[in-house]
Amino acid sequence: MRLRRLCAVAVLALFVPVPAPANAVETTCQDVQTPVSSGLAQQTMYGKLCVPRGATTVQVLVPGATYTSAYWDIPLDPEVRSVRLAMNHAGIATMAVDRIGTGRSTRPLSALVTVPSQADAVHKVVQRMRSQFQKVLIGGHSLGSVIAIAEAATYRDVDGVLVTGMTNQWDYLKALPAIAGSIPVTLDPQLSKLGLDPGYLTTAPGSRYTSFHKPGALNPAVVAYDESTKDVFAAGELVTTPLMVNLVIPASRAITVPVMSVQTPSDYFCGTPPLGSDCSSSEALAASERPFYAQAPRVDAFVLTGYGHCFNFAPDSTRYHDAVVAWQRHATRSS
Repeated sequence: MRLRRLCAVAVLALFVPVPAPANAVETTCQDVQTPVSSGLAQQTMYGKLCVPRGATTVQVLVPGATYTSAYWDIPLDPEVRSVRLAMNHAGIATMAVDRIGTGRSTRPLSALVTVPSQADAVHKVVQRMRSQFQKVLIGGHSLGSVIAIAEAATYRDVDGVLVTGMTNQWDYLKALPAIAGSIPVTLDPQLSKLGLDPGYLTTAPGSRYTSFHKPGALNPAVVAYDESTKDVFAAGELVTTPLMVNLVIPASRAITVPVMSVQTPSDYFCGTPPLGSDCSSSEALAASERPFYAQAPRVDAFVLTGYGHCFNFAPDSTRYHDAVVAWQRHATRSS
């Protein structure tokens, strides 16, 4: 009898649902190609749209120079390094795009690719997301942040702006060597096969740890992945970047929605103002950047220590993911 009861309990257990982990959210991802034509005749911008069940808010995420949309969904320890996964687990949809000229977006002549033209292309994506979600936020990293700022300032069609790896004050002593180390794509053994014109640039082989990860711990797997997946940026993007930030009247002053700035103290954009923003603490960073967002209802900030420019690769990047989720839930509630 006892054996029969045990068997009955075991069989019953097979039909009792096991509670899912708290962060497990059913998410559907799809590839999306958005037509963009203004200034970029008949181009398309690729994006990966991932939507958790019931999501009403989406983040449009723009990567930095030499990166693609994959920067937001790093497959190495994704529970730690994937912004996409962190946002989706929090119930926030993500639309990570490839800038025009990179990844699976079309690649026109480099002369056609500038920050304003990229901002216009991203604007088309934002408008597409507007038809699907109640709230649309835009976020970027490095060059992608400049594009996000330009889009938000020009079109004023987003509910919040996330700025990572970029401030309105630069430490040029740190930034210029990294910029000067770029090479024409035609000289790169890996990317020259793309057949792009020399107005497209990339990083010199073997330079990515120093440029993007130092002083973070040297992780051979991370550096190898980063090198194998690197892409390009256009010289026109580089030239037009200072027109959007760190000049007398930066584009950020036209932004009228909440802003979140996430930086790391060792980056090119942190230092002693005006040579870099004050990244000594989250509070200091917010105070340092707030004057550049004069019309924004609020400017929040978070400082992640111990890593370099591309801190999505940091082993503790979940700390900044949590800060972004908290900011989005509170700062943009009434936007």
